[in-house]
Amino acid sequence: MQQDTLSLETEARRREDILALNRLLQKVADDRALLEKHFIKSSDIVPFLDMIEKLALQAGVSAQIDSVNTKIDNTELTVGLKALGKFEAIYKFLTLLENSPYELDFNSMDIRKLASSVVTGKTVDNSGWEAIFKIQLLSFVP
Repeated sequence: MQQDTLSLETEARRREDILALNRLLQKVADDRALLEKHFIKSSDIVPFLDMIEKLALQAGVSAQIDSVNTKIDNTELTVGLKALGKFEAIYKFLTLLENSPYELDFNSMDIRKLASSVVTGKTVDNSGWEAIFKIQLLSFVP
């Protein structure tokens, strides 16, 4: 009888442990999904580039991705892009990139005012700016 009671208690504790483990796994699953959104896999490069273009539209700049490079061992992803627009829009685009959910390192950035142009004897003021970025995605998983 005492043996049966001991076996029953052991089985009850084991079931409680399993239920606690299941609850922990469900809780961690949400955190894991959130963490995985922070990283880009080599198969997810296109959605990352689409996100850059959407941020450009949101900021009001015209962005063109010039290059996408990965190291031979696929451990790094570097994107080169050019953005055209007003200075405020370029700055907003830069801020949106910095605050994206991805870990980015700006290897280089060149922002310059576009020169005025002469069209049929009249000077046309191009109040636009151009920014050229080289961005490395630090949260890239091969």
